Amino acid sequence: MDPRVSLLREFYRGLPQDRAKVETDDHGFAFLDTLLEGGATLEYGELTLSGLLHKYKLAHLSVRRLDELLHAHVEKTCNVCLYFDGRESDVFCFNLDNNHRTDNTVLIPEMELAVRVLGDHLRGLGCEPLVVASGRGYHLWIRLDGAVANERLYDFMLRSGVATVAALHAQGHDYHRIKFNFYPDPRICDVVSLRLFGSRHAKTKAFSRILTPSGLLEEAASWNYFADYLKNRTITVDRFAAAAKIVASAS
Repeated sequence: MDPRVSLLREFYRGLPQDRAKVETDDHGFAFLDTLLEGGATLEYGELTLSGLLHKYKLAHLSVRRLDELLHAHVEKTCNVCLYFDGRESDVFCFNLDNNHRTDNTVLIPEMELAVRVLGDHLRGLGCEPLVVASGRGYHLWIRLDGAVANERLYDFMLRSGVATVAALHAQGHDYHRIKFNFYPDPRICDVVSLRLFGSRHAKTKAFSRILTPSGLLEEAASWNYFADYLKNRTITVDRFAAAAKIVASAS
C-alpha cells in the first residue's frame, strides 16, 4: 500500500469509512460502472456545467474500494471527501473561506490575518492545528487521541471562531469577508463532507499544501509534515477538555 494512503487511513480513522464523496473529471456510464465496483452504491451524482469536477456520493464502500479511491486521491486523479459520524469524532476542522463575492478565487488580506489569528489562538490553547491551503481559504484540522461528542467540538469551534472575528474587527478589518464553517456540524453530518488532505484544487489543479508559521510547504515537505503531525501533534482528549474550558470561560 502507498504509505500516503496509510497516513490518510490513520489520520481520518474516526470518520465513517463506508461512504465518501468523490470529485473527478471523469463521467459517463462506463466510468460509473467502474466507480461502483465492489458493491458500492450511488446516492447521487452531480455533473457540473463548468466541466471542472463532477461529484459522486458513494455508500456501502468496502475497505478495499475505499483504499483504491484513496490511492487515486494521492495520485491526484480524484479528490476523496469523507463525512463525519453523527454523534462523535476524533478530528474536527475549521473551514475558512473567502466570502468576498466580487472575487472569491484569491486569498484576501482578511483571510491571511484570520488564519494567523485563529492558528495562534489554537496554539495558545495547546491545540496545534494542521493548516491546509484550500484555494481561496484554509482548512485547520485538529486530531484527538479519542472521540469527543460533536456538540462539544462544535461549541469549541464556534467560540474560537467568535474570538477570531473579534480580533479581526478590533484591527479594523471587515470580518464579513470571511466565511467560517465548522466540521462536524451536528445538524448536517449526513449531508456535508470535507476534502481530505492531499486533494487538488478544481480550477488550478494545485496540491493542497500545508501552511506552517514559516510559510507554505511544497508537496513532498507537506506529506512529511502531515506524517509528523499524525505521530507527534495529536491532541489528548484531556488537553482538548482543558482548552474548551478556557474558551468557554472567556466567552
